[in-house]
Amino acid sequence: MKNIGDLMKQASQMQAKMEEMQERVAAMEAEGVAGGGMVKVVLNGKGYCKGVAIDRSLFNPDDGEVLEDLVAAAINDAKSKAEAAMQEEMSKLTEGLSLPPGMKLPF
Repeated sequence: MKNIGDLMKQASQMQAKMEEMQERVAAMEAEGVAGGGMVKVVLNGKGYCKGVAIDRSLFNPDDGEVLEDLVAAAINDAKSKAEAAMQEEMSKLTEGLSLPPGMKLPF
């Protein structure tokens, strides 16, 4: 029965660490840029947009599609950075655990 008790203790510790990690990730911000920094987007750790900054020189009615593409690219850049940060936090959390190959957390 000692093994079950140890397993339950580890599960409880893992849950507490997971909650801490989720709080850290939610507080993170990722900035995505496009067009050589002419468009910047900030996303929080949950993927919600906190802000958009657009260089005023891009406000040309004839270049609307360019601006749209740059905003989309900046959002995607920020999202990629946020996901990378989350993966880094997750790897810190699972470090030292003997998880089966290919198993990812959270489930």
